[in-house]
Amino acid sequence: MQTDTAHTNESLDRRAATVPTGDEVMLSVVIVNYNVRYFLEQCLQSVFAATEGMTAEVWVVDNNSVDGSVAMVRSKFPQVRLIANSDNPGFGRANNQALRQVKGKYVLMLNPDTLVPPDTFHRCIDFMLSHPDCGGLGVKMLNGEGQFLKESKRGFPSPETSFYKISGLIHLFPHHKRIAYYYLGHLSEDETHEVDILPGAYLMMSREALDKVGYFDEAFFMYGEDIDLSWRIRLAGFKNYYLPSARIIHYKGESTKKGSLNYVYTFYNAMAIFARKYFSGPHARLYNGLITVAIWLRALLSFVQRIVRRVALPLADFLLAFGGFVAIKWAWAAGWASNVAYYPPVYTWGVLPLYVLFMMLVCWLYGGYERPVRWGRVVRGVGVGAGLLLIFYSLLDETQRYSRMVLVLGSVWTLLAMLGVRGLLGLLGVEGFAVQRKARRDLLVGSREEVLRVSTLLNDVGGEPDFEGYVACDGSRPDDFFLGHVGQLAELVRIHKVGSVVFCAKDLPVQDIIGHMASLNVSGVNYKIVPADGDFAIGSATIDSYDDLYAVEVETIATPLNRRNKRLFDFLSALLLLLLSPLLFWFEPNKGQFFPHCLSVLVGRRTWVGYASEDGAAQPEHLPPLKPGVFSPASALGPRAEGVNAAVASKLNLRYARSYRVSADLRILLRNLFRI
Repeated sequence: MQTDTAHTNESLDRRAATVPTGDEVMLSVVIVNYNVRYFLEQCLQSVFAATEGMTAEVWVVDNNSVDGSVAMVRSKFPQVRLIANSDNPGFGRANNQALRQVKGKYVLMLNPDTLVPPDTFHRCIDFMLSHPDCGGLGVKMLNGEGQFLKESKRGFPSPETSFYKISGLIHLFPHHKRIAYYYLGHLSEDETHEVDILPGAYLMMSREALDKVGYFDEAFFMYGEDIDLSWRIRLAGFKNYYLPSARIIHYKGESTKKGSLNYVYTFYNAMAIFARKYFSGPHARLYNGLITVAIWLRALLSFVQRIVRRVALPLADFLLAFGGFVAIKWAWAAGWASNVAYYPPVYTWGVLPLYVLFMMLVCWLYGGYERPVRWGRVVRGVGVGAGLLLIFYSLLDETQRYSRMVLVLGSVWTLLAMLGVRGLLGLLGVEGFAVQRKARRDLLVGSREEVLRVSTLLNDVGGEPDFEGYVACDGSRPDDFFLGHVGQLAELVRIHKVGSVVFCAKDLPVQDIIGHMASLNVSGVNYKIVPADGDFAIGSATIDSYDDLYAVEVETIATPLNRRNKRLFDFLSALLLLLLSPLLFWFEPNKGQFFPHCLSVLVGRRTWVGYASEDGAAQPEHLPPLKPGVFSPASALGPRAEGVNAAVASKLNLRYARSYRVSADLRILLRNLFRI
C-alpha cells in the first residue's frame, strides 16, 4: 500500500532515529489468518508500510483456510514468514507456533482484519521505550465506520463485573465506574490509561515480558486467551497500557457467528476455563453458575432468533397475502354473485394458499428474500409468479376456473403487502431492510487517475455504485467529475447527502483515512477502502456481511442468488434432458457419459459449467468454489476450445465468475448439447 507523502516520510525519518536499527530485529508481527484473504492482503500492505524505518519480521500463521490465503501470501508477500497449517488448531496455539520462533525485541499479535497507519508501530515502540514497566500495550481501535470500539480497553472480568455485562446492566450505565468496569467506561477513550485487559486484535508485548509470562494458554481454542495473557502480564509485575494516540481500524470479524450455538459454547467455555484458572471457593462457584445460566439462556435465545429470522418474513407475507385473497374473494362474491358463499371451501383453503405460495416461491427465486432487500426483485418475483398463474389459469378447463379477477386483484394485494412489510421493517431500522436508494450518493476520494480505476472496478464487480463525483487529495484541476478537495470532505458529505465514501489508499495515507472516518461522525454513511493497485474494496463495520466486501474474484457468481439460480438451472435442465433422453441419446457421440453426467448434475455432484483447468487445477484458488463442471467457459467456443492454455483459462474463468448469468450456462449447454 503506497501511503508515502512528504509529511509522512519526514515523520518516519524522525521516528527512525529514536528506534535502534541493525542486525537486531526490533519488531515481530504475528498474524493468525482463517479465511479472510482480502482483509489479510490489505492488512499486510499496511503492516509493511508501518514497519519502514525499523528492522522487522512478519509472520502469518494460516489455520487451513480454503479461500486462497496461502497462495496469495506466497505470491504477493514472499518476505512473510508463513506457517500453513493443515488443520485449525485454534487462535492461541497458532500464535504460539510463531511466538516460539520470533526474534523481535517487541512482539505484536495482530488480527488480519485490521488496517495499521504508518506511524502506529513507531508510536507504540516509542511509548514502550519510555515506559520500561510496560509489558503489554493496546491502541485505540475504530471499526470500519470510524466508531470507537470499547473493547480497546477492558477491566478484569470478576464475577461482579461479568454479571453486569451478562445481565445487560452495563448498557444502562455505560460510564459507571463499577457497573461499566468491564469496558472501563469511566475512563476517557482519548487519554492514556493503565488497564487490566488488552484485546488480542492488537496486543504488543516486550520480549522481556513475553519470556517471563510465556505464550498463550492453549486450553483456550478461541476467545478468552487475550484476557488470560493480559492478566498474566499483570501478575508477572508488568503493566498494561492503553495508548489512544496510536490508532488502527479493526473490522471486528469473527470466525463464528455470534448467533450460533458454536459461538455460544466456545465463548462461554472460554469464560469457564478462565474462572477455573483464577477463581476459587464461592467466587468460582458463583462465576461458573452465571456462565452455565448464560450458556443456556443464550442458546435458547439464539435458537429462537434463528427461527424467527428465517420464518418471520415469509410467514408475515403469507398471512397478509392469504388474508387479502380471502377478503377480495368474499367482496367479489358478494358484489358480483350476490352470494358470499358462492365459491366452494376448496377454493378458499386449497387454491388460494397455492396461489400465494407459488408467488412467494417465484419471489424467492428472484431474490426477494435476500438481504439487503431490493424492491425491484420483489416486484419482478411477484409479477412473474402472477403472470405464470394467469397463463396456467387460461389452460384449465372452464369448470376448474374459479375467478380470474380474484387472482388479479389478489396478486396486486400480495405485491403491495410484501412491499409494505419490507417498508415497515425498514422504517423500524431492522438490518437489511433499509430502502436501497438509486440516487447518486457516493463519493470517491483520491487522484483522478486512481478514482477512474476504482470506479471501473466497483462497477465491474456488481456493487451497483452510483457516483456523485470525486474529492481530490492532490492538486487536481476541477473538471466535470470534480466536487472539491479533501479538506472540504465533511461539507461535501453533508451537502450531497452522501451514503458511501470510498477512499483510495494509494493517494491518501491510512492515518488520514482514519482521521476522516473518525471526524466525519455522520450516521448512515458507509466507508470503503481500496488498497493501492488492489482489485478489491473493503468496508463497513464487520467482515461477517458479504456486502461489506467487493472483490473482482468473488463477484458475481458468489452471491447467494446466483448460486441458487445456477443450482436450479442445473437441476431443471438435467431433469429435462433425462426426460428427453429417448430422443437425445442417439445423437450423443459419447453415449457412455450421457446418463452419468445428467445424473451427477441432477443430484448436485457436478454442475453443467465449471471452471476451465488452470495448470492442472480444477478449482482456481482465487475464485469462489464450484462443483466440477461437465463443461467450462471455454466450451462456449465449441470443440476448438479443447486444451486452452492456463493463461486463457484464467481469463475465461475470471470473466465467467465476474459476470455470471444463467443465460451463460444455457448458451454453453445448448452449444454442447450433443457432446454431453
